[in-house]
Amino acid sequence: MDSHPVTNLLERLAAMDFAHRLAAVRKQRGLTQQSLADAVGVHVTQLRRYEAGTNQPTLEVLRALAVALAVSADELVFDPDERGPQDESLRLHLAALDQLDPDERAGIRALIEGALLRHQARRLAQTS
Repeated sequence: MDSHPVTNLLERLAAMDFAHRLAAVRKQRGLTQQSLADAVGVHVTQLRRYEAGTNQPTLEVLRALAVALAVSADELVFDPDERGPQDESLRLHLAALDQLDPDERAGIRALIEGALLRHQARRLAQTS
């Protein structure tokens, strides 16, 4: 069964965003398509397809691209606005949570959820 045309269009647009970011980061790093393809272990034709938006890499290749380009996979896949907190100190605090044990992380998660619920309740109370 064929996908809906709108779904196909959205998939193509998402692919083009990835393709554009991949090409831009490669050029920023001063790499040729051939040198990046060699570093990642794919044929240069395949890399050209990624940059043209006609093909998508596997997760394994995506990881290899990110490592070769010294960026996170997030930076290749997601728009900057979709990648998480813009506040650098908040981003660092969230990254540091990985050092906590699971019980401590659960406690922090509960605190955050509680703060968000209080915020939503205040907003709803103000609009009523």
